[in-house]
Amino acid sequence: MKSPYFLYERYPALTCCKEDIEKAAQALKETFKSGGTIYCCGNGGSAADCEHIVGELMKGFLKKRPLSGEEKERLSAYGERGDYLACNLQSAIPAVSLVNSVGLGTAFANDVAPELIFAQQIYGLGKAGDAMIAISTSGNSKNVIYAIMAAKAKGVKVIGLTGKSGGEMASLCDIVVKAPSDSTPEIQEYHLPIYHYLCQLVEKENFAE
Repeated sequence: MKSPYFLYERYPALTCCKEDIEKAAQALKETFKSGGTIYCCGNGGSAADCEHIVGELMKGFLKKRPLSGEEKERLSAYGERGDYLACNLQSAIPAVSLVNSVGLGTAFANDVAPELIFAQQIYGLGKAGDAMIAISTSGNSKNVIYAIMAAKAKGVKVIGLTGKSGGEMASLCDIVVKAPSDSTPEIQEYHLPIYHYLCQLVEKENFAE
């Protein structure tokens, strides 16, 4: 049987990362099953990847994820508008992008320390049982490194997506997926199918067709 999303068949270069990718998938499944939240942080193109990941997790990705009968019944108390909600809302995998808190981020950068904008958020929100996907093509982005340290201090499991060298992230993260390239654009091109695969696996295990 082929892997979901045919990841290793479509991107054979990622076979070298298979063990770590599968570990990351398992960690995210466990986070969802335990009622935890998945956080994401990164810079530039990786910040856009964070938004992309959250978009796939918080609504149906490859499945529609309809609400349960009990959830629909609770919403039906609001009459016609409740029925509209019940028909259109979807079950979510709780996920938060740390790159889009503009008010808090700019305030903390101006008043305290700009390299700690992600660290402050994960330290305030994170708890044991949560997971954080930290993305840095070099593995050395200062604000991502500090966020990893803060996350680990709160008992948050950290999954790193980086490049071939792994950078400093390689020794800090619980799980590190090193895209097999030293070129920033190529690393980013590998990251997309990796996180699509991770999102699909979490969805596949927890939501019926």
